[in-house]
Parts: sequence; C-alpha cells; structure tokens
Amino acid sequence: MKKQEMLDRFLDAGVRSLRIANALPKDVLAKHVALQFFRAAASAGANHCEACGAESSQDFAHKLQVVVKELRETDFWVKLIARSGMIRAGRLKDFQDEAGQLTAICVASVKTLKSHRVSQRRN
Repeated sequence: MKKQEMLDRFLDAGVRSLRIANALPKDVLAKHVALQFFRAAASAGANHCEACGAESSQDFAHKLQVVVKELRETDFWVKLIARSGMIRAGRLKDFQDEAGQLTAICVASVKTLKSHRVSQRRN
C-alpha cells in the first residue's frame, strides 16, 4: 500500500474517532473516556506520519511499534465504550474493523523490517 493511502486511512480513522468521542455522553466519566480514546486514536495517525519521516529502517520499525501500541490502546477504549453501552456496539464496528486492519498492516510491516535486519546481519 502506498504511503499516501496509509496516511489517508489514518486521517479518516482519526476523523471517525473524533465523531465517536463527540457522540459520547457529556458526564465526567464519559468525557474522560472520550478524551483517552481520541488521544490514542489520533496519536496512532500522528505517529504514523512521524514514522514516514524516519531516518533509518530501524527508526521506522520503532516508530511503527509505537503506532501499534496506540492502536491497541484505541482498541481497548472502543471496547470499553461498547461494553459500557455509551454507544451501541454496532455503531463502532466499522471503526473497529478499520483500526484492526491498520494494526495488522503495521504489525506485518514491523515483522518484515525485523526479518530483513536479521537476514542482513547473517550476510
């Protein structure tokens, strides 16, 4: 997948997360959850942008690992939102699917980069 396509997917996911966070109830606890959820989701995209400017393949792999961590945190928060009933789980499915795909892509990229490094050390 091209770099711009990934950036667009992360940006679109960030917009979706903003809309989900905005749709949460306005009580104190829901506001906290909304902020934590949005911070993790937006951070994944921002860190992916940062990874695209990495100085080396090792730096790129490290920054992608940060993206994966943020996506996993996002997954936690979206599951908490669904399980708590703050938003109906069905409304979150498309976001969860996209976040899962982005996670899988980034994990695969990290594994590929690491395997290339191992094979280069052997040669």
